[in-house]
Amino acid sequence: MKQNTIRTFINRNVERQLVREYLLKETERAGFGGLDFNRTPEGTKVTLHAEQVGRVIGRRGKVIHELQRRLQEDFNLENPHLEVTEIEEQRLNAQVMASRLASSLERGWFFRRAGHSTAQNIMDAGARGCLIIISGKITGARHRVEKFQKGHIKFCGETALEFMDTGFSVCVKKLGTIGCTVRIMRKGVQLPHEIKIHERHEVGLDPIDEVSMIEAPPEDPDTDSSDVAAEEVVDSVLQKMADIETKEEVQEEE
Repeated sequence: MKQNTIRTFINRNVERQLVREYLLKETERAGFGGLDFNRTPEGTKVTLHAEQVGRVIGRRGKVIHELQRRLQEDFNLENPHLEVTEIEEQRLNAQVMASRLASSLERGWFFRRAGHSTAQNIMDAGARGCLIIISGKITGARHRVEKFQKGHIKFCGETALEFMDTGFSVCVKKLGTIGCTVRIMRKGVQLPHEIKIHERHEVGLDPIDEVSMIEAPPEDPDTDSSDVAAEEVVDSVLQKMADIETKEEVQEEE
């Protein structure tokens, strides 16, 4: 039973990845920016993010109806329903920036110029950090990897999965293919180690008028604190022994 459940989840993720690759290929010119899958009682809701919504919808909805028909016939999605939303800030979308980077390289831009320009555009849009990775036959016959980093980024862990967006695109040149990966830490995220101290009036508490201070008695430099503690322990033990002897004498007299 457990293996069947695991296999179901794996197959579902494989189907979603195939849908993503298909829609990326069909809507690349419209500025594909990612997909969101939501399972509802009526079926599977697929939300496509794009730069140019009109090119995805088409004249009188011809393109989007064709895409939805293909999703229903060619993929094993439960009653798919395709919707399109416009990307508010294209420079903060990792997939859009990866596609733009690949397009710049195909047009003949030098890789350092393209990488630094992409990173600067992302930071100008308000992102907390970005990482640009270009890998492949960039300038010669040998494979190499170049990285461009700005701001604050996370490479692994739950923080990276929660706050970092990743986009990937491929640039095809005469020497070979070049992979373009863009990772963006979203705008306005608060990391776990960042703590903000609020004033009392900001959280609805009354301000503190007076602060009472308790002064500790001055210590005698000639007296060792360890000796004082030892003397107190000895005195308490002697007092207990004396109390026990007194009780025994009283019992004998009775």
